Amino acid sequence: MNEILNNPEEVKTLLPRFRIFYGGLFVTFLTLLLRIWFLQIYQGPILREFSERNHLKQIKIQAPRGLMLDKEGRAIVENRLGYEAYLQSQFITDWDQTINTIAPLIGTTPDKLNLKVKKIRKQIGRFKPVKLKDNLSLEEVFRLKRARLTIAGLDIRETVTRNYLLNQNGAQIFGYVGEISERQLPLYKKLYPSINFEQGDTVGKFGLEELIEEQLHGENGVRLSQVDAFGREIASESSLSSKESQQIFGSYIKAQKGTPGKSVVLTIDLDLQKAAWDAFTENQRIGGAVVLGANGETLALVSTPSFNPNDFLGGVPSDTWKNLINDPHRPLRNKLIQDYFSPGSTFKPLVALSALQEKVISPQSVVYCPGALPFGNRFFHDHLKSGFGNITILEALERSSNVFFYKLGISLGVDKMHKYISAMGIGSKTGIELSREAPGLMPSSAWKKKNRNEDWHPGENLSVAIGQGFIETTPLQMAVAYLAIGSEGRVVKPFLIKKILNQEGQVVTEYPPQVVRHLSEPVNGEPPLIDPHNYAAVKEGLRRVVNGTRGTARNTVRLDGVEIAGKTGTAQVRGFSASELFLKCENRPLHLRHHGWFIGYAPADKPEIAVAVIAEHSCHGSSGAGPIVRAIMKKYFEKYHPEMNVKIPQPLYAPTPPSEGE
Repeated sequence: MNEILNNPEEVKTLLPRFRIFYGGLFVTFLTLLLRIWFLQIYQGPILREFSERNHLKQIKIQAPRGLMLDKEGRAIVENRLGYEAYLQSQFITDWDQTINTIAPLIGTTPDKLNLKVKKIRKQIGRFKPVKLKDNLSLEEVFRLKRARLTIAGLDIRETVTRNYLLNQNGAQIFGYVGEISERQLPLYKKLYPSINFEQGDTVGKFGLEELIEEQLHGENGVRLSQVDAFGREIASESSLSSKESQQIFGSYIKAQKGTPGKSVVLTIDLDLQKAAWDAFTENQRIGGAVVLGANGETLALVSTPSFNPNDFLGGVPSDTWKNLINDPHRPLRNKLIQDYFSPGSTFKPLVALSALQEKVISPQSVVYCPGALPFGNRFFHDHLKSGFGNITILEALERSSNVFFYKLGISLGVDKMHKYISAMGIGSKTGIELSREAPGLMPSSAWKKKNRNEDWHPGENLSVAIGQGFIETTPLQMAVAYLAIGSEGRVVKPFLIKKILNQEGQVVTEYPPQVVRHLSEPVNGEPPLIDPHNYAAVKEGLRRVVNGTRGTARNTVRLDGVEIAGKTGTAQVRGFSASELFLKCENRPLHLRHHGWFIGYAPADKPEIAVAVIAEHSCHGSSGAGPIVRAIMKKYFEKYHPEMNVKIPQPLYAPTPPSEGE
């Protein structure tokens, strides 16, 4: 080096290189200075925001869903505090170890958890928190909080979850909730554009939860939490005031509270709902009951067997779901609106009203009713082998003579029956605010020609007249039809939703009762479909069913203090030969036993309430469905008319003979 410096000629040759070196050094420092100025001064506020956001975590607060209340404001479906486990994958350094550690803590296997996480990350992206499990038990929360000390990115969040206070009772009405699926997300955004649906939101999946999602769904909030480099919270929400958050984030992001959904006041009476459920479970019956007020309010609706919607929170275990869908008694279906039944003898009052209107008979007409009626090349049997002899329409209803109504069916024909009975609501949807309601079927000759390309056969009139054959109806339709008889013409629309309340408890929407049609009032100058005086004989016959000395429900439905009117019925599950017809029903296998019906209203002269009960495979309406109706009626009048002092009487009349046991 000294030799180079002592040689001027050598130094001259190196000077250009030094200039290039120092020039490059100068440019490098200048570039660094400019970059520092750009980052620190020009982009300082922006980068500061990013820096702040790196140590503050934005957490979604699930908005509480609106409550479901009974008609008196008592909670039926409410919310309770719950916990969810999340994983923020960007903080994970050893993926396999993390999954292997967490899986047993939440009751699953590493393979299942790994598959679930990969699927969710594919849907929502790599850097969004992945929900591992919701509806955590307290034991799971405790285990996860301990594990969080050593697992980066593991988070336990408080949330609001659904609580169905009646458990299985009424599950088909209220439904259940679940996390919105990837397939549902665009559909819900299209259906409800005013709601900002996000992945992970809870939505209704069935029943009213699904039907009135727009009213029940609230607006999610945001919570800000300070975290360390591993994503673990190091400051509570209380240490980050909304003012501080705004200083950090300005108007871009700020903490905000969630807005609860609107609450819904239903027409359900909690006391009657419980009474109906208890009556079914105490009598160990399968089927359903619907209770309607005179104005169409649905006071109770029970379908059994049922399921517990609380078990659906956090997802349904595969074995639970498999058991539900394979159960032959179909607990997921609402038997009151979804399942078809032959109405059996409960159809006879509707035929009687049609016959009176068509003047086929009068209340004083006497008809001879032997034990069997020959028609064509076969005999149509009564349920009493010896027959009933000479009887009027009052006795035919009281004792439920089949032959009497066979003869009415022959005289009327299916089209005249269709004219009046379809106007009472049989064979069409009622319009109640529940999805998947079945329309049923009230046949006619035109229907058969159109749908089966066959002519109507005269012999089919006999089956229709006693509620068999092609007729398909729901218990709700039958309750509406009986209210029409009891109120002498008013066909009401049954409804479940009474009013919608905002967060302050103020009424924002109210739903008044509706009369669909009045059968005994003139329409557009035309005479009424049914003359008002024709109801009296039918109503008296129904009163005798429960209160008469030979009534088929005299010892199973009657109450002291109030007169109940109604009709028993037996719906055959299949056709039986003449030799099988009179065999004891209870000796058959369960799936071959008849369904039992009872439909009634009270008080008999001016009904306030109608109850329809179908008791599947109970053999008889009187013993199968009757006690359930009586328990519901008793509860209603004890509550709303304590002055009547209703009570279950001692049997005053002879027991119903097995041959007359409808």
